[in-house]
Amino acid sequence: MGKSPISRITAQGKAELKKRKRPMGMRKRLAMDGSNEKTVPGPSTNPATNILIADIATRAGARLLRLGIEKNLLKTRYSKEERRAIMDERSLGETISSALIARIATRSLPGMLIVGGGLTAKALLDRSLSRRKALREGDKSLLDDKKKS
Repeated sequence: MGKSPISRITAQGKAELKKRKRPMGMRKRLAMDGSNEKTVPGPSTNPATNILIADIATRAGARLLRLGIEKNLLKTRYSKEERRAIMDERSLGETISSALIARIATRSLPGMLIVGGGLTAKALLDRSLSRRKALREGDKSLLDDKKKS
């Protein structure tokens, strides 16, 4: 069994503890002990680098997942060329607005409720329209954006 963290405090640290009138927390006691080197999990010994690597990997994975889902949603209705054109022709405004809406939805419960409610309302509106009319409107908006550029 190893020594407790308190028993590793140096003699100088113990003298300082006796001088104090208020008790000191465990973190401060361990900070007084210079030998409290802990290993950092991850590929680098720098924790900031590990967080950066994790952030980049998470964002890349989320982007690949999003692109895969978008392609599968368009797969049954459009040809490969049309899908590619629809995916490539998204404007900067559409990209920024979808990222902003996703951020609002993930940051707070009211944001999630507002965005989720709006998406539910849109889906119900599309269902209330006749199926053919909704398909025509969707085709028109997607294919018109492709023809504009």
